[in-house]
Amino acid sequence: MRKIGWAVIALFLAAFAVFESVKYGLPTTVATLVFFALADLARLAGVRPPGVLYQAVHRVWIPLVVLVAYSFGPIVWPPLFTAALGWLTRIALERALGRGFSRSAAGVPAGR
Repeated sequence: MRKIGWAVIALFLAAFAVFESVKYGLPTTVATLVFFALADLARLAGVRPPGVLYQAVHRVWIPLVVLVAYSFGPIVWPPLFTAALGWLTRIALERALGRGFSRSAAGVPAGR
């Protein structure tokens, strides 16, 4: 049931990111795609579990704080908002597919 919830969230966030990208143009599209690929880029840079950087890339609260702060704050730069949407979409997709955090020896996802 948890995976279905994450899948629904991922679909909503992806649709919202596409809407914002079409509305604001190429810079927002690039920001969305780069931050959607953030986990892969971090892996290519050598970031591996259970490091602090790996944990930061896979935490929901970081892009969520960016989205909330952008929504209620004085900053008006749409690529920042769509970057956070792309990042959160990737996290939700990975959790929907059961690939969130690395698993411990007991089979329990780390970081929960």
